[in-house]
Amino acid sequence: MSFPLVLLPGLLCDRAVWASQCDELSDIANCIVPNYGTLRTISDMAQFVLDSVPGRFAVAGHSMGGRVALEVVCAAPSRVIQLALLDTGYEARQDGSAGEEEKASRLRLLDLAYRKGMRAVGIEWTPGMVRTETLDTPVYQAILDMIERSSPDLFEAQIHALLTRPDATRVLSEIRCPTLLLCGREDRWSPVARHEAMHKAIENSVMCVVEEAGHMVTMEQPVAVNAALRDWLLTESEGEST
Repeated sequence: MSFPLVLLPGLLCDRAVWASQCDELSDIANCIVPNYGTLRTISDMAQFVLDSVPGRFAVAGHSMGGRVALEVVCAAPSRVIQLALLDTGYEARQDGSAGEEEKASRLRLLDLAYRKGMRAVGIEWTPGMVRTETLDTPVYQAILDMIERSSPDLFEAQIHALLTRPDATRVLSEIRCPTLLLCGREDRWSPVARHEAMHKAIENSVMCVVEEAGHMVTMEQPVAVNAALRDWLLTESEGEST
C-alpha cells in the first residue's frame, strides 16, 4: 500500500528536480512535491508542508528542501515516519566575514535576476552545482529551464529564507525515525563530509554517496537516487509489517 512521500525541492527548484523519483516510486508511495510560493522563512515553509499534508508521512528534502525537512521534524516529529536528507546542510549562516560573504554572493545573483532575468542566473550559478561532465547535456539544459520558470520575487523570498535559516544542530540528535543521508560525491556546495557529520549525529541513520554526481544528484544520477530511496522506503515498510 502506498503512503505519502513528501519531496521537498531546493532553491529555485520545482517538481522537475524530483520528476524521476515521482515516476519510479509511484508504485510504493504517493509522491507530493509542495510549492512554497514566496514564503520567506524555513519555518513558514515547514508549516506550509504540515498544513498541506494530512496525517503521517515520509519526507525527503534536497538542498534547501533538506533544511525545510529538518524544520518539519523539529515542529512535528510524531508525524514524520521516515526522513531523507539529500545534498543539504543544517547549520545557520556563519557570523562575521564568512556570513557576510555568503550574503553578498546571494544578493549579487538576485541583482542579476532583476537586471537580466532568471536564465542569466542559471547560466552564472548552475555550473558550480553539477559535475563538469554534466555541462552541455540535456540534464544541464533541464536545470536551466527549471530556474528560468522561477521569478526574481520568488528568488528574493528564498534567499531571505536561507540567509535567516535556523541552526538545526540540536535537531539532529533528537531525530528518531529511520533517516537516509545521501550526497553526490562531487557536490561542492554540500560536501560529503557535512553529510558524514549528520550521519554521526543522527541515530538510526544510513549514509549513501552517489558517484559521478554533483549537487543536483536527483537529476544527474536518478537511477542511483531512486534505488537508494526505494531501499530506504521499503526497509521501514517491512519493519512495520512484521
